[in-house]
Amino acid sequence: MNQKIEFTRNYSDRSTNQGFQFEFFCDRCSTGYRTRFLPSTIGTVTNALDAASGLFGGLLGRAANLGERARSATWEKAHDDAFTKAMEELKPDFVQCPRCSSWVCRKSCWNNQKGLCKQCAPDLGVEMAASQASRTVEEIWAHSQMAEEDRTMLKEESWRQGVRATCPSCNAPLANNAKFCPECGAKIQSEAHCTECGAKLAAGAKFCAECGTKV
Repeated sequence: MNQKIEFTRNYSDRSTNQGFQFEFFCDRCSTGYRTRFLPSTIGTVTNALDAASGLFGGLLGRAANLGERARSATWEKAHDDAFTKAMEELKPDFVQCPRCSSWVCRKSCWNNQKGLCKQCAPDLGVEMAASQASRTVEEIWAHSQMAEEDRTMLKEESWRQGVRATCPSCNAPLANNAKFCPECGAKIQSEAHCTECGAKLAAGAKFCAECGTKV
C-alpha cells in the first residue's frame, strides 16, 4: 500500500525535467520560502536520449521512447520524494491556525501568546499603535480644514489675550475673538498701560510689573 503524501494549497511546484524545486508561502502575508534546486539524474538521461534521437533517429529514437516511458514512473517517484523532503524541511517555518485552519508563517503572522494566527488574534500593541497613528492623521486633516479665522484664534498670541464668549456690557453672544460688541459697540479687549513707563498691565493688577508704579 502506497504511503499517503500530506499537502496543503499554500505551495507552488517549480519542478522541471532537470530537477525539483518548491515554494511554500504564508496564507496571510504571502511571504514564502523556496527550496534549493535539486537536480534530477532521470531528467539528464532523458535529455541525452532525446538529443540522440534527434541526431540519428531509428533505433536510438525507439530508445528515447523507452526512456520517456521509464521516466514517467521513475521521475514521478523522485518528484514525490523531493516534495516530501521539501515539506519536512519547511514545515517548521509554518503553523496551522486551529481557528481558521490557515497556514501562516511563524515569523510574522503567528501570535505566540494566543496560540492563533494574527488574523484571528491580532497583536494588540501593533493595533494600538496603528489606531493612534490613524487618529493623529485624522486630527491633522481636521485641523487643516479649519477656517482661517479659527486657525488665528489658536495662535499663542490670541490665547494670551483671552477670548470672551459674551459681551461684558450687554451679555450678547460673540461669534469670534471680537474686539467690539456687535450689539452695543462696547470694547471687548481693553488693554491698560502703566501711566509711568507705558508697560502693558495684566488684568486686575494693582502695581506695574515693570516699574512698580501703583495703578
